[in-house]
Order: sequence, then C-alpha cells, then structure tokens
Amino acid sequence: MAEECSHDCGSCGVSGCGDRTQQGPTTIDTNVRSNIKHVIGVVSGKGGVGKSLVTSLLASEMKKRGYAVGILDADVTGPSIPKTFGITNPLTADADGILPAQTQSGIKVVSTNLMLPKDDIPVAWRGPVVSNAIKQFYSEASWGDIDYLFVDMPPGTSDVLLTVFQSLPIDGIVTVSAPQELVAMIVGKAVNLAHDMDVALLGLVENMAYFVCDECDKKHYIFGEPQGAAVAERYNIPAYATLPIDPAFARLCDAGHVEDYDVAGALDTIVAQLEAVEN
Repeated sequence: MAEECSHDCGSCGVSGCGDRTQQGPTTIDTNVRSNIKHVIGVVSGKGGVGKSLVTSLLASEMKKRGYAVGILDADVTGPSIPKTFGITNPLTADADGILPAQTQSGIKVVSTNLMLPKDDIPVAWRGPVVSNAIKQFYSEASWGDIDYLFVDMPPGTSDVLLTVFQSLPIDGIVTVSAPQELVAMIVGKAVNLAHDMDVALLGLVENMAYFVCDECDKKHYIFGEPQGAAVAERYNIPAYATLPIDPAFARLCDAGHVEDYDVAGALDTIVAQLEAVEN
C-alpha cells in the first residue's frame, strides 16, 4: 500500500495508514460574504437513480418552507442542476468572489455548466482538478446567508465524495436508491463510506418506486417491489421516502420548472430530519 500512496492525506480515505501525516478531516473556510449554517450531501453509489432530481426537490421543498437554500453542483463533469431550474445566465464574479446564479424562487446555484459558453461542452477534467473546483465553489462563492446548502454529488465513492466529506463541514447525507437489489447494494457502498468517515445518515429516498396508471389508478412496480424500508433498516438510516415514476415531473425538469412540482408530502420524513439538524 505504501508504494501506491500519493501522500495527499487530505484526499485519502484509508484509515490506519502508517504514512499518514494529517489526521482526520479538515474543513475549508467560506467566502467573507458567506454564512452557511448546514451542508447536506445528496449521494448515491450508482448513477441514473435520480440523485440530481432529488437534490432539486429537496432544495425546492426547503425553500417553500421559508429557508434560505443553495445548491453546490458537485457533479462537475455531468452537471444537470441548471437545466432542471431553467438557469441559463452565466456565473459572474466581483472582487469578493463568485456570484451564484438564482432560480425563480431564489435558490442560489453554482455549477460548472454556468461557466461554459454552451451547456453541451464536455468537462474532461481529472480527479484533482475536479476536487479543487468543488473546494473553490464552496469557499470562493459569495453565498450570503444560507440555511441549507445541498451538495449534489456525482455517483460513486471516489475523489469527489472524499473531497466533500473531508473538506466541507457536512452535517449529514441523504442517499438515493431505486427498487432493485443491485442498486441497493451499490448504494450501500456510499453509506458504508459515510459510516467509516463519521458522516451522519439523514435519510434514504427510493426513486422510481412505482407508477400510478392513469386508467386504473393502481400502483405498478415497474422495477420490482420497493425496498426502501428494508434498505433503511439494513444500514440504520433513520428515515426513508419513496418517489414515483411521474412523466409530469420529467416534463417540468426538461422545461426548467422543477420548482413547480408538488411532492404532495412525499418527502416529509426527510424534511423532518433536515429540520432536526437545524434545531
């Protein structure tokens, strides 16, 4: 193991290393015009389960409840947050730092897609560059007063997750899954990493859990029976919620109007956990 060591202890998740010179996580300071109370990560060990959509819904729901909210789009090479909120104006900056964009309701957003001349230009950056960009998004943006900053992370348990867990003052994570045993197993990798790094687990959202037929008004389990309750129990996650397959939701995201979607109380258990962090 020592021969493979990069000696970058700040981005290493290996415990018990004899070469370690930096013990435990270190957090970075924010911009002088930032006052961020709570940082919440939204994670999944697998792509394609709707993690960015869950981030958007949670941020929108907290904003509707009167909280000041921001989103740091840490999915640097595959950002989708600006599209779901219909943000097209590029980021700007002043002498004090980056000025976040804002959604129609006032959610503040920083994303690489707001720094590109066209939104379909690829961001082909290596891990260390991506990690540094995320640190800059957090520390150099003028977030102002924020009650909840949601960090939408890319799938997996590599550089970005380690950077966020070790560099940002994470209060806890919400993990996203789908009703398949394979997905649940992979999500477990991210959950176990959070356990290993003493990051609190706040909730599990099982996306695409069912489809309600327009004609018979019955729930159909396209991907199999929901497993949210069992997965939450297996990994000792205090709350879980389920979201349906809803074509209306997809249309709103494509149109940039995700804030108009009514979750009809589906995320109340997760919101309760977030508000408990507040208290």
